[in-house]
Order: sequence, then structure tokens, then C-alpha cells
Amino acid sequence: MMTAGPSETPAPYSGPMADDPVSAALGGRCPRCGEGRLFAGFLKLAPGCRACGLDYAFADSGDGPAVFVILIAGFLIIGLALYVEIAYEPPFWLHLALFLPLTILVCLALLRPLKALMIGLQFRNKAEEGRLSR
Repeated sequence: MMTAGPSETPAPYSGPMADDPVSAALGGRCPRCGEGRLFAGFLKLAPGCRACGLDYAFADSGDGPAVFVILIAGFLIIGLALYVEIAYEPPFWLHLALFLPLTILVCLALLRPLKALMIGLQFRNKAEEGRLSR
């Protein structure tokens, strides 16, 4: 099997997700063919696509997904907590009982799709590590 990074020109693929690697990544599929699995675990990437042979070694989402999860979840949870406080004035323990588990659930629900989105965008835009030319 031949493997290709994002900068190499792969053979054309004509799957349902081949034209939109972002949709494929959000579905947890290979950004090139849309068929193979992107993840081997909850957040662990598979070594490569079993359908088209794309090596996922190029994929490095870094801290990007975590930053977006913090910003999105913080906006949602803090906004909801402020609304509940102003509208109902519940005791502090009820805030903890409601919003601590909700925060964990929202963060876990957003982390995998946002990591896949970053990888899909990295593949589509052929993003690579910066290099100095001499």
C-alpha cells in the first residue's frame, strides 16, 4: 500500500466524502476517501486509513481543539449558569450539581469532532510544519 501525506498528490478518489474532507472528518472518517476510520480510540488516531492507505502521521491537531472546546463550552455553560442564577436564584450546591456534570459532558462531546475537524482542515489545506528555505 502506498501512503501519502497531505502535500503529496494522491490518486483521485470518488467517494461520497472525497470532495469534502471536513464532512468526512466530522463523521470520524478518512479525510481523503471518506471510508476508513479516523480514530482508533476516543481521541487516539488510527495509524492510517484501511480503505485508501493514507498515513495519518501528518495529522497533528496540537492544542487547537482543546482551545476551541474551552471557548465554546465556557460561553455556553457560563451563559446558561448566569441565566439560571438571575431567573431562579438557586442555591450554590444546585449550580454545582447541574453545571459541573454538564460542563464535563459538553467538553467531551465537543472534543472528538473538533479534533477531527482540525485534521480534516489540515488535510484539505495541505498544512505542514514550517520550514526555512535556504
